[in-house]
Amino acid sequence: MQNLRTVTVIRYILPLREGGSLPALAEADDDFKYVLKFRGAGHGVKMLISELLGGKITEALGLKIPELVFINLDADFGRTEADEEIQDLLKFSEGLNLGLHYLSEAITYDPGVNVDPLLASKIVWLDAFITNIDRTYKNTNMLMWHKELWIIDNGASFYFHHSWQNFDTAAKTPFKYVKDHVLLPKATKLDEADKFAHEVLNETLFRDIVNSIPEDWLHWNDADETPEEIREIYFQFLKTRFENSQIFVNEAKNARG
Repeated sequence: MQNLRTVTVIRYILPLREGGSLPALAEADDDFKYVLKFRGAGHGVKMLISELLGGKITEALGLKIPELVFINLDADFGRTEADEEIQDLLKFSEGLNLGLHYLSEAITYDPGVNVDPLLASKIVWLDAFITNIDRTYKNTNMLMWHKELWIIDNGASFYFHHSWQNFDTAAKTPFKYVKDHVLLPKATKLDEADKFAHEVLNETLFRDIVNSIPEDWLHWNDADETPEEIREIYFQFLKTRFENSQIFVNEAKNARG
């Protein structure tokens, strides 16, 4: 698995006022623009962990996703920002954040656009696996860019980590929210998608992915576990959920019916 690059923000361009996390368009010291997700927003580092884990699994499944990078934000970066809400967000996000490469001139996915059934099924499988509640008609979290479908947001995934208990039970849930997935009507090949996932994903990959979580994101006030113990819980969640994928595949098939 390829390691994420680390860049530093040099210019805050504008807020992207979509959802509750106030991501921003920013330029980094590699001269590229990124959609910057802040550790100081909403669910904090847990949202960044969802983006990281979900993004790396998306890549492993061969689905299109903009390059993920770690983004440093210096302590004095927001002092000239006039908007107090944004200034606070920048202040509380000092340190390591996460960004996705900005896809210039991409357009939001229109549910009326035809999607290959196997591709739709892979995306539904992905979201049921990582328990992503937020790829719906209301907020598709997908873009069309160069006539291809791109995944852009996995931050509302792994919602078990907000209560941080009953990990094994959470891993075996059917994921009832799949009924709201924007691509579910097109996902006619869920068994094929499950078979494909079991050919390309494995425990070694899951271990590498959870090991890529920065330790800086794993010091939680609401958990007694050490960073290594938190990583292990994420790994066991992925391993158990993968071994029991038929539970959420059947739920998706039933929801289609």
